[in-house]
Amino acid sequence: MIHQEISFETAIEQALVHEGGGYEAGTAAFDAERGMFPENVLNFLAKSQVPRWEYLGRLLGETRATVVLDALGKELEAKGLLYVLRQGFKCYGKTLRLAFFKPNTQLNPDAQKHYAFSRLCLHRQVHASPGRLGQSVDVVLALNGLPVATMELKNPLSGQNYEHAQQQYRTDRNPQDALFRFKSGALVHFALDPDQAWMTTRLAGADTYFLPFNQGYRNGAGNPPSATGDYRTAYLWNEVLQRDSMMDIIARFAHIQTTEHQVRGADEVVRIVRRETMIFPRYHQLQAVRALVTAAQDQGAGRHYLVQHSAGSGKSNSIAWLAHRLASLHDAQDERVFDTVVVITDRRVLDRQLQDAIYQFEHKQGVVQKIDEDTQQLARALAGGVPVIISTIQKFPYIAQALNTLAKKGPAVRIQTAGRRFAVIVDEAHSSQSGEAAQELRKILNQDGIEAALASQLLDLDEDELSEEARQALLRDLMRRPRQPNISYFAFTATPKFRTLAVFDEPGPNGKAPFHHYSMKQAIEEGFILDVLANYTTYQTYYGLVKRTQDDPELPRREAALGLARFMSLHPYNIAQKVEVIVEHFKRYVIHRIGGRAKAMVVTSSRLHAVRYKLAFDAYVKEKGYTDIRSLVAFSGTVEDPDLAGSRYTEPGMNDGLRESELPDRFASDDYQVLLVADKYQTGFDQPLLHTMYVDKRLAGIQAVQTLSRLNRTAHGKTDTFVLDFVNEREEIFNAFKPYYETTERGDEPDPHQLYALQHRLEEARVWEPEEVTALCEVWYRRGPLEPSAQDHKRINALLDQAVTRFEALPPADQVLFKSNLVSFRNLYTFLAQIIPYQDSGLEKLHVYARFLLTKLPRRDSDPRYRADDDVALKYYRLEKVSEGSIPLGVGEPTPLYGPGAVGTAERREQVVNLSELIDRLNEKFGTEFTLADQLFFEQVAETAVASTRLREVAQANNLPDFTQVVEKMLESLFLERMEGNEEVFSRVLGSGKLRGVAVKYIAAEVYRKLRAGAS
Repeated sequence: MIHQEISFETAIEQALVHEGGGYEAGTAAFDAERGMFPENVLNFLAKSQVPRWEYLGRLLGETRATVVLDALGKELEAKGLLYVLRQGFKCYGKTLRLAFFKPNTQLNPDAQKHYAFSRLCLHRQVHASPGRLGQSVDVVLALNGLPVATMELKNPLSGQNYEHAQQQYRTDRNPQDALFRFKSGALVHFALDPDQAWMTTRLAGADTYFLPFNQGYRNGAGNPPSATGDYRTAYLWNEVLQRDSMMDIIARFAHIQTTEHQVRGADEVVRIVRRETMIFPRYHQLQAVRALVTAAQDQGAGRHYLVQHSAGSGKSNSIAWLAHRLASLHDAQDERVFDTVVVITDRRVLDRQLQDAIYQFEHKQGVVQKIDEDTQQLARALAGGVPVIISTIQKFPYIAQALNTLAKKGPAVRIQTAGRRFAVIVDEAHSSQSGEAAQELRKILNQDGIEAALASQLLDLDEDELSEEARQALLRDLMRRPRQPNISYFAFTATPKFRTLAVFDEPGPNGKAPFHHYSMKQAIEEGFILDVLANYTTYQTYYGLVKRTQDDPELPRREAALGLARFMSLHPYNIAQKVEVIVEHFKRYVIHRIGGRAKAMVVTSSRLHAVRYKLAFDAYVKEKGYTDIRSLVAFSGTVEDPDLAGSRYTEPGMNDGLRESELPDRFASDDYQVLLVADKYQTGFDQPLLHTMYVDKRLAGIQAVQTLSRLNRTAHGKTDTFVLDFVNEREEIFNAFKPYYETTERGDEPDPHQLYALQHRLEEARVWEPEEVTALCEVWYRRGPLEPSAQDHKRINALLDQAVTRFEALPPADQVLFKSNLVSFRNLYTFLAQIIPYQDSGLEKLHVYARFLLTKLPRRDSDPRYRADDDVALKYYRLEKVSEGSIPLGVGEPTPLYGPGAVGTAERREQVVNLSELIDRLNEKFGTEFTLADQLFFEQVAETAVASTRLREVAQANNLPDFTQVVEKMLESLFLERMEGNEEVFSRVLGSGKLRGVAVKYIAAEVYRKLRAGAS
């Protein structure tokens, strides 16, 4: 018996029926045509809704049962099982409920009594297909006679596992049978064995797609061994399918999600295609939401939770479920834990998903309000006590002004926070909770609490120089920085920074933040995202520069090095070579992927690079006659090319007038295949058809992870990804990803004294006087909630101008050091004040002053001051593949994340170097094995080639790759004409295939450029 599935089936029944699982053993007959257990449906209606049941009996007599079941069947087909279970159905004007769910409080005894009527039954070996009486489903779970889940069980000891159960659903179960019909049939179907559990919510024959429903093991896929000697999958029936749990899932988790996408038909007409998906929570989502809700219920407000969930975790649904649960959460005394839930997000898709999901749960309007107008709308929503508010963080600093504006328009609007508690759900923790906007959110949501504590702490504030009004405002700002007792934060991110782990520090099961974790490793192994490092190719650029000016000027080393590097990266030949590699690679290896819909992204290092890439890309595609590759470019603002006088480029202008807001949808269409970007679409951009990324930008840390992760989304037919990197080394990418692959470790806590050390160094520079700091703060804090007046602006600028004059008198190196220290002080105070209760008015005043002064200090040009164009020429160039294959993250140990350390304290003295010396250093680092003699020889060969009539004709009629092939065939004859005195070079180059190839490319490119230029 141990090797038979019936033993597995019996173990599940034992747990759910006989060991406190809350189920009854199903004995009623199954009606395969109706897809229900009629006897149980009718018994539930008769016992739970006696008056209405008796009314229908008097009205319908002996036909009552048939009429009711027919009406129920029609409602299931029209509205779906979820709707009917939650809202009931109508029969002859009477609403009949098919389920009662557990209420949020104990205040309504009738609701508790109704919940007791709901019966879950476990039925074994159910014959579901009318035409296949010999086939049966192993287990069906039914609520009041309506099936809500099915299970197919397999036992590896008998030679079958969960994959065989999946195949059984695909081939032996008819999706049109009432039990399996989408929406009207069972909500979820489990394929499981003793080790793994998988689920699907829609049977579609061979196309049925199963998702893992496993706990995860060692930060990866699978399940851990049971600590009690049970099956590895025992959590499914001992935890998830238990009566209260299953009823909770049906009431507050499962929902229909509708997505829309555009499809261009053969008639070129674009149509909107809508697809419905039944969402059943994955195990980690269920576990995370329930753990957060339980913690909030037990601990109340004032806690900071971090949920570190990888991309592919279904974060949008997790946030929607959590928002709904927190908005209706009550503690043991039946008091609301939170009065309002505020969701901070910039994602429009989350707005829609959250509103749609909560409407299905509550079936009423007004529970969720999206702030999509202005700050006055946000102020009204907070004042009106809207249960769930969706907003961006940027609106909160302007609420005080909005309240003042509303008061002028009509009756004053007041946001009451006394006695009120707030839950703030942060969609992306490290981007939403840094800076003054986050401080303003805390100040607004606890303004009454801050005011109540103001009087007692005002006496202890040692600020006699400030007026009473300014002192109160200063203290308000001090008190908004640390965590507020009436606000709990629930922050979601896949890539936490050190400060994220430090601020959202509620410990998880291991005693450390994050509170809940779903790793990148598990998401990859479970197939929810793709491994973007599985196919990673790196290229190395080798080049040589030559000084073409007779002078040898002395230049600041770092500035000149940046100028030379920028000269090289923007050189037309460099970009042209990389564009050729990109287009030809895309054409050969990518364009046919994902059913011919694959797309690519080119990541450039600046807006000017993006502009030149776009021009070179389109020119190359046109030259080659490729009509199946079209590009879009994305960058902000207007770009002027310094090499083209009067040039002005904008994103819409380069995209044939396409508006920026339209770009994501147009790129998703079949019209465009490649997107060239400069600091746009590298985070938060979700395009599943992105298959390949070409990287020509230095990436590190979180930026590398977020940028490359644009490729990891799954799509039908997408089985892999590819990265071609021109800049970064494999080790650098490994170091960026490793901390987020399994667990993210946090290093030592920052030293609170750093702040005072920075303050001391800044004061030693004597850029400001203490009286000026106090005077500025007096103006700033005395203004109240209004914007500074013209007189205030005048006074603030006059005070800052004195500091700017002193700053400009410092030596250049000291200016750099001072500004670096000032930026570090501003950032470090913003961070540390959230976790360390400084309550130091001197630090707060200096922080306010620093924020203003930084806006007035002279800025260094973002571009290198030194322009190499007139002094330097590109001597030779080679682009070579240096590595390819996977970057495995399963080896080695991650480096812990560290917070601000001795920042802004290192003095960097600018070294001076001769231009010729710097060129030699760069050539040594990026050059080939060629010497100066080699280069002179190549120049002579090139001059000979330019004089060739045959090559001139070939250059005019062919592109560079074809021209290069001709040069390669003529190479020996060209070398022979210049061999005298160059025998050593001749032998070395022609005797090495590697050097010969480089020589051919260099000579061909140089000759082709001169011949084409001469012809024009």
